[in-house]
Amino acid sequence: MTAKTDFKRELSGYSARRGRFDIVDVPDLRYLMVDGEGDPNAGTAFGDAAEALYPVAYRLKFASKRAGRDYVVMPLEGLWWADDMESFTASRDKSRWHWTLMIMVPDGIDEDLVGDGVRLGTLSEGRCVQTLHVGPFDAEAETLERMHHEFIPANGLRMTGRHHEIYLSDPRRTAPERLRTILRQPVAPPREEGGAGRRTSG
Repeated sequence: MTAKTDFKRELSGYSARRGRFDIVDVPDLRYLMVDGEGDPNAGTAFGDAAEALYPVAYRLKFASKRAGRDYVVMPLEGLWWADDMESFTASRDKSRWHWTLMIMVPDGIDEDLVGDGVRLGTLSEGRCVQTLHVGPFDAEAETLERMHHEFIPANGLRMTGRHHEIYLSDPRRTAPERLRTILRQPVAPPREEGGAGRRTSG
């Protein structure tokens, strides 16, 4: 029987702790991606994007299994951004959000099987700050405020890249107060010389 690889256990970026901000180094990873914009709770675009990803993810998994390499399909993830990032931490104006829904896939997959409006891309995040949020998505604002405006500058860092969420729970089957989501923000030293960040937790 082919051993099944669970990349959530092998990649440290898929582990986070509630109440702590950790600085982690994330390797370049490949994802199935679908892009969109606007309030994820309005209309069908967000749900349609998620539904487009999963059939492709499982098609790739089963093709890989037949080739002798089985793995667990990874959780849904999302990149989120807006012209004004305060839309995430203050006003929570979802109509101004842009997003990319993603599912990580291993190297060596059959790229010819990617289709159905889904693209294959590589995400290079490098050093990141992340934490585990437990609760409704709309309750993330306080944690993001602390991450963006307290922990990151206090550790000699600045934000780069896009806000990243990893959905460890299925919202269709999990009560909002029990949802587990990794919140991640790529960071870098300040542009000024001598501003390297410290590798700490808070």
